[in-house]
Formats: sequence, C-alpha cells, structure tokens
Amino acid sequence: MTQYFSSLKDQDLIDVITNGAVGVLPTDTVYGLVAAIRHPEAVTKLYATKPRELAPGTIIAASVDDLISVGFRTDQLKQVEHYWPAPLSVVLDASNVNADVKQARTDLPVRIPNNPALMDLLRQTGPLMTTSANAPKQPTSTSITMAQNYFGDSVDYYVDGGDLSNRPPSTIIGINPDNSIEIYRQGALEISA
Repeated sequence: MTQYFSSLKDQDLIDVITNGAVGVLPTDTVYGLVAAIRHPEAVTKLYATKPRELAPGTIIAASVDDLISVGFRTDQLKQVEHYWPAPLSVVLDASNVNADVKQARTDLPVRIPNNPALMDLLRQTGPLMTTSANAPKQPTSTSITMAQNYFGDSVDYYVDGGDLSNRPPSTIIGINPDNSIEIYRQGALEISA
C-alpha cells in the first residue's frame, strides 16, 4: 500500500527508504523517483518502474565521502567538489560502482544538493539513485498529482513538496580526459567551460 508524507523530515519516511522502498520525493530541482543505493533490489525496482535504455539517473549524496564510498574516483570528485552543494550534476567514471547501480553504463551523474531538508535526509539514508518523476519522454512532474498520474500505486510512497514548477533542472557537466570541463546542459547553476 502506497504511503503519503508531507515532509522529508518524517522519521517514518527515513525508515521506509532505508528499508528499500522506492518512491517520489522533492529534490533540490524537480520531483524525483528515488531508491537507496545500499539496496540493489530497490534500484532494480526503480529501473523497472521507469524503464529507459542506458539512462539510469543521477546519484544524490550528502558528501563527497559518500560518493567515494559508492565507488567514484577521489581525484575526479576533488576536481569538482568546490561547486557543491548546488544544483549541479557531474558525470563521473563509474568503473568501480556496483553493476546493479550503473547497469551497463561506464559513467554516472552525481550531485550534492543544496537543500537543507534533503541533505538531512541523505545523511540518514545514504546516497540515493534518482531519476526525474515522469514517464519516458513526458514532462517532469512539478506536483505530486502529476507524479501519481505517472506512477499510481507502482511506488511505495510519495512526499508532497508542493508546486516545483519554478525550479529549473540541474546543470550537467562532465570531466574530459585532459581534466577540462564539458557542459552537457546549462540549468539552475551557471557554469562556464
């Protein structure tokens, strides 16, 4: 049975996430479909709930150390950590990340969000895999009602964070082999290459 929450600070929400539930919550940018990285079966369910070919989503975490613990390279994280916390996703080498998490990808985007309630949640749940709360090629959910129309009872919970239509998506960058920055998408944070 799907549960409904009105706050990211609800201890019952923390418990359902840490026990492997998949659901929709407000991130620092848009509503996201999320699963705890420490539960490979939850990540698998997330992928089944929103099937997309080779596009697993973004890992959000509370710290660079949390991202290192997932398997991302320290040298790459040190190169971009000064940008965070921010609505900036950085595509990093995922060679050492668990195969259940990355699927067939060789790289994955990661972000440390600039949102106190979300950061507090991430400190308790550990890193989360997240993808925008929408069906493939459909508009991203800006409200819980939109997310419910996409996912119905196929998710374990919803967290209502109100209307997020005024939030732009994250900026997405990558690190080239020569350590220069490549901009994939300008979004909420203005970056120059």
